[in-house]
Amino acid sequence: MPAQVPPAGAEPRQERTAAQRAEAEAAFTAYVRERRASLYATAYHLTGDRFAAEDLLQSALFSTYRAWDRISDKAAVGGYLRRTMTNLHISAWRRRKLNEYPTEELPETVGDTDEMGGTELRAVLWQALARLPEQQRTMLVLRYYEGRTDPEIAEILNISVGTVKSSIWRSLRRMREDEALSFGRDEEDAFGELVA
Repeated sequence: MPAQVPPAGAEPRQERTAAQRAEAEAAFTAYVRERRASLYATAYHLTGDRFAAEDLLQSALFSTYRAWDRISDKAAVGGYLRRTMTNLHISAWRRRKLNEYPTEELPETVGDTDEMGGTELRAVLWQALARLPEQQRTMLVLRYYEGRTDPEIAEILNISVGTVKSSIWRSLRRMREDEALSFGRDEEDAFGELVA
Protein backbone atom coordinates (compact mmCIF):
# COMPACT_ATOMS: atom_id res chain seq x y z
CA MET A 1 0.00 0.00 0.00
CA PRO A 2 1.51 3.37 -1.01
CA ALA A 3 2.11 5.99 1.67
CA GLN A 4 -0.48 8.75 1.79
CA VAL A 5 0.86 12.19 1.00
CA PRO A 6 -0.83 15.13 2.77
CA PRO A 7 -2.41 17.74 0.45
CA ALA A 8 -0.30 20.73 -0.55
CA GLY A 9 -0.35 23.45 2.11
CA ALA A 10 -1.52 21.16 4.90
CA GLU A 11 0.66 20.76 7.93
CA PRO A 12 1.67 17.19 8.70
CA ARG A 13 -0.35 15.74 11.56
CA GLN A 14 1.73 15.32 14.67
CA GLU A 15 1.09 12.27 16.81
CA ARG A 16 0.88 12.91 20.54
CA THR A 17 2.61 10.78 23.05
CA ALA A 18 0.69 8.95 25.73
CA ALA A 19 1.88 11.48 28.31
CA GLN A 20 0.65 14.40 26.19
CA ARG A 21 -2.75 12.73 25.73
CA ALA A 22 -3.05 12.09 29.47
CA GLU A 23 -2.08 15.68 30.25
CA ALA A 24 -4.63 17.08 27.77
CA GLU A 25 -7.35 14.82 29.15
CA ALA A 26 -6.56 15.86 32.71
CA ALA A 27 -6.68 19.55 31.76
CA PHE A 28 -10.02 19.09 29.99
CA THR A 29 -11.49 17.13 32.92
CA ALA A 30 -10.34 19.79 35.38
CA TYR A 31 -11.89 22.53 33.25
CA VAL A 32 -15.24 20.70 33.02
CA ARG A 33 -15.35 19.99 36.77
CA GLU A 34 -14.63 23.61 37.58
CA ARG A 35 -17.25 25.09 35.25
CA ARG A 36 -19.88 22.38 34.88
CA ALA A 37 -22.58 24.31 36.78
CA SER A 38 -22.34 27.42 34.62
CA LEU A 39 -22.10 25.32 31.44
CA TYR A 40 -25.20 23.35 32.43
CA ALA A 41 -27.01 26.62 33.22
CA THR A 42 -26.23 27.89 29.71
CA ALA A 43 -27.49 24.64 28.15
CA TYR A 44 -30.65 24.78 30.28
CA HIS A 45 -31.34 28.38 29.29
CA LEU A 46 -30.97 27.45 25.63
CA THR A 47 -33.27 24.42 25.76
CA GLY A 48 -35.60 25.04 28.70
CA ASP A 49 -35.60 21.31 29.47
CA ARG A 50 -33.39 19.39 31.89
CA PHE A 51 -32.88 16.34 29.70
CA ALA A 52 -32.38 18.32 26.50
CA ALA A 53 -29.86 20.51 28.36
CA GLU A 54 -27.90 17.45 29.47
CA ASP A 55 -27.83 16.09 25.91
CA LEU A 56 -26.80 19.46 24.49
CA LEU A 57 -24.01 19.91 27.05
CA GLN A 58 -22.74 16.39 26.44
CA SER A 59 -22.61 16.98 22.67
CA ALA A 60 -20.83 20.31 23.13
CA LEU A 61 -18.30 18.79 25.54
CA PHE A 62 -17.61 15.96 23.12
CA SER A 63 -17.04 18.43 20.30
CA THR A 64 -14.80 20.58 22.50
CA TYR A 65 -12.81 17.58 23.70
CA ARG A 66 -12.09 16.60 20.11
CA ALA A 67 -10.89 20.16 19.37
CA TRP A 68 -9.02 20.60 22.69
CA ASP A 69 -5.55 20.47 21.12
CA ARG A 70 -6.46 23.08 18.49
CA ILE A 71 -7.62 25.61 21.10
CA SER A 72 -4.47 27.59 21.77
CA ASP A 73 -5.99 30.10 24.21
CA LYS A 74 -7.47 27.99 27.02
CA ALA A 75 -8.98 31.12 28.55
CA ALA A 76 -11.32 31.24 25.54
CA VAL A 77 -12.65 27.71 26.09
CA GLY A 78 -15.77 29.02 27.85
CA GLY A 79 -16.71 31.12 24.86
CA TYR A 80 -15.90 28.25 22.52
CA LEU A 81 -18.12 25.88 24.50
CA ARG A 82 -21.01 28.35 24.69
CA ARG A 83 -20.77 29.05 20.97
CA THR A 84 -20.72 25.30 20.27
CA MET A 85 -23.82 24.78 22.43
CA THR A 86 -25.60 27.62 20.68
CA ASN A 87 -24.73 26.29 17.22
CA LEU A 88 -25.76 22.73 18.13
CA HIS A 89 -29.04 23.97 19.58
CA ILE A 90 -29.81 26.10 16.53
CA SER A 91 -29.00 23.18 14.21
CA ALA A 92 -31.31 20.86 16.17
CA TRP A 93 -34.04 23.49 16.21
CA ARG A 94 -33.82 23.94 12.44
CA ARG A 95 -33.99 20.19 11.82
CA ARG A 96 -37.02 19.75 14.05
CA LYS A 97 -40.23 19.40 12.11
CA LEU A 98 -43.26 20.83 13.81
CA ASN A 99 -46.35 18.71 13.42
CA GLU A 100 -48.44 20.71 15.84
CA TYR A 101 -49.11 24.40 15.86
CA PRO A 102 -50.62 26.32 18.76
CA THR A 103 -54.14 27.61 18.20
CA GLU A 104 -56.83 29.31 20.24
CA GLU A 105 -59.27 26.40 19.86
CA LEU A 106 -58.77 22.76 20.72
CA PRO A 107 -59.13 20.40 17.75
CA GLU A 108 -62.09 18.06 17.59
CA THR A 109 -61.35 14.62 18.93
CA VAL A 110 -62.07 11.57 16.85
CA GLY A 111 -64.81 10.45 19.21
CA ASP A 112 -66.69 13.77 18.96
CA THR A 113 -67.69 13.67 15.32
CA ASP A 114 -66.13 10.71 13.54
CA GLU A 115 -67.72 7.43 14.56
CA MET A 116 -66.12 5.78 11.56
CA GLY A 117 -62.67 6.57 10.24
CA GLY A 118 -62.52 8.59 7.02
CA THR A 119 -61.48 5.57 4.98
CA GLU A 120 -64.28 3.41 6.34
CA LEU A 121 -66.79 6.18 5.74
CA ARG A 122 -65.76 6.49 2.10
CA ALA A 123 -66.04 2.73 1.66
CA VAL A 124 -69.58 2.70 3.12
CA LEU A 125 -70.56 5.67 0.96
CA TRP A 126 -69.30 4.02 -2.23
CA GLN A 127 -71.13 0.80 -1.31
CA ALA A 128 -74.37 2.76 -0.81
CA LEU A 129 -73.80 4.46 -4.18
CA ALA A 130 -73.30 1.05 -5.79
CA ARG A 131 -76.78 0.01 -4.63
CA LEU A 132 -78.38 2.85 -6.63
CA PRO A 133 -79.43 2.43 -10.26
CA GLU A 134 -76.63 3.29 -12.66
CA GLN A 135 -78.10 6.56 -13.96
CA GLN A 136 -78.84 7.88 -10.44
CA ARG A 137 -75.35 6.89 -9.29
CA THR A 138 -73.84 8.65 -12.30
CA MET A 139 -75.78 11.84 -11.56
CA LEU A 140 -74.69 11.88 -7.91
CA VAL A 141 -71.07 11.31 -8.83
CA LEU A 142 -71.19 14.07 -11.45
CA ARG A 143 -72.85 16.48 -9.00
CA TYR A 144 -71.03 15.80 -5.73
CA TYR A 145 -67.74 14.24 -6.82
CA GLU A 146 -67.01 16.24 -9.97
CA GLY A 147 -68.94 19.39 -8.96
CA ARG A 148 -71.00 19.62 -12.16
CA THR A 149 -74.16 21.74 -12.45
CA ASP A 150 -77.61 20.42 -13.40
CA PRO A 151 -77.40 21.74 -16.99
CA GLU A 152 -73.94 20.16 -17.43
CA ILE A 153 -75.21 16.81 -16.14
CA ALA A 154 -78.23 17.03 -18.44
CA GLU A 155 -75.96 17.69 -21.42
CA ILE A 156 -73.56 14.86 -20.53
CA LEU A 157 -76.38 12.31 -20.09
CA ASN A 158 -78.50 13.76 -22.92
CA ILE A 159 -81.59 14.21 -20.72
CA SER A 160 -83.62 17.21 -19.55
CA VAL A 161 -82.59 19.41 -16.61
CA GLY A 162 -85.90 18.56 -14.88
CA THR A 163 -85.07 14.86 -15.07
CA VAL A 164 -81.67 15.53 -13.54
CA LYS A 165 -83.20 17.49 -10.65
CA SER A 166 -85.88 14.91 -9.86
CA SER A 167 -83.48 11.97 -10.19
CA ILE A 168 -80.92 13.57 -7.88
CA TRP A 169 -83.68 14.32 -5.36
CA ARG A 170 -84.85 10.66 -5.43
CA SER A 171 -81.24 9.41 -5.20
CA LEU A 172 -80.52 11.55 -2.16
CA ARG A 173 -83.75 10.41 -0.48
CA ARG A 174 -82.75 6.80 -1.09
CA MET A 175 -79.27 7.45 0.32
CA ARG A 176 -80.80 9.09 3.42
CA GLU A 177 -82.86 5.97 4.01
CA ASP A 178 -79.84 3.67 3.68
CA GLU A 179 -79.24 2.10 7.10
CA ALA A 180 -75.49 1.68 6.55
CA LEU A 181 -75.11 5.46 6.33
CA SER A 182 -77.14 6.33 9.43
CA PHE A 183 -74.64 5.09 12.08
CA GLY A 184 -77.44 5.00 14.66
CA ARG A 185 -78.30 8.72 14.26
CA ASP A 186 -81.28 10.29 12.59
CA GLU A 187 -81.06 10.19 8.80
CA GLU A 188 -80.73 13.94 8.18
CA ASP A 189 -77.70 14.39 10.48
CA ALA A 190 -75.89 11.28 9.25
CA PHE A 191 -76.31 11.96 5.55
CA GLY A 192 -75.71 15.69 5.95
CA GLU A 193 -72.12 15.00 7.07
CA LEU A 194 -71.50 12.88 3.96
CA VAL A 195 -72.56 15.42 1.37
CA ALA A 196 -71.39 18.55 3.22
